Amino acid sequence: MIPIKRIASAAVIAVMMASLGACSGMSRQGKNTAIGAGVGAAGGAVLTGGSALGTLGGAAVGGIVGHEASK
Repeated sequence: MIPIKRIASAAVIAVMMASLGACSGMSRQGKNTAIGAGVGAAGGAVLTGGSALGTLGGAAVGGIVGHEASK
């Protein structure tokens, strides 16, 4: 049986990656923020074994890094 945390983390990652397709009208900084959040969420999920808190924390940190990198 697959743990619910792993399913939830996979769902969050899938939604974030799918939402990147909507980036066509965004600024460069907005795109970098979204990409950073997606990569951070995936990294946070992997590093914490699928913890929802780790996934959200990774998304937050990745979003900040992506935002700041494009300045």
